[in-house]
Amino acid sequence: MEKVLLMTIIKCVGVYILAIFLTKIIGRKLISQMNFFDFVMGVSMGSIVAYSVVDKQFVSTSAITALILFCALTIVTGYLSMKSLKIRKIINSEPTNLVENGNIIEKNMKKNKLTINELMMKLREKSIFHLADVEFAIMETDGELSVLPKANKKPLTPYNMKINVTSSGIDKDVIIDGIVVDENLKNIGLDQQWLKSELNKQNIKEISEVFYAGIDSSQKLYVSKKNMRKE
Repeated sequence: MEKVLLMTIIKCVGVYILAIFLTKIIGRKLISQMNFFDFVMGVSMGSIVAYSVVDKQFVSTSAITALILFCALTIVTGYLSMKSLKIRKIINSEPTNLVENGNIIEKNMKKNKLTINELMMKLREKSIFHLADVEFAIMETDGELSVLPKANKKPLTPYNMKINVTSSGIDKDVIIDGIVVDENLKNIGLDQQWLKSELNKQNIKEISEVFYAGIDSSQKLYVSKKNMRKE
């Protein structure tokens, strides 16, 4: 049994290091957004890792040991990444510029195993439909794309137009599935009488008709009614 545990530990450490190395070679794209091929690769790698680590005679013992050890290695790796910049660069790499002033940086595209089509898809996800509108596009360490549009392509905001606006804050849940959340009402200094009055203004007679209701910092009530129609 001791030999099984020792071999499981050795294989876990070796496979863990190899998996990190291979994942870096494959690229950060696998982390953020997988196509069908990437999905197959990810599942296959996981299956191969499990098969290579678990002992065939003592499946339960080696599997539990491997699971605990993988968790421990993940925690240790995360801790070392926080403490050491060099280790952080080795494990997570660094953010990479893919687009500068509307121009694609080809060598960085190849480094990140990213095609033009995939880059354009990621830009569209950021509501950018023209490459010329991009000042910088950066592949982050988690595989996500951060995009800075050119100054003349940024949407106007109240700040740009020198208009003063007030924040509506975060909605407080006051009705969930037809049940009043009294604690939240009390916290904002309101009661059920006020709530029923506001619901009446929206032609809602019963609280049971409401699927969700929330109040913002200006005491504006948002209501979503239940779908009362029976199938």
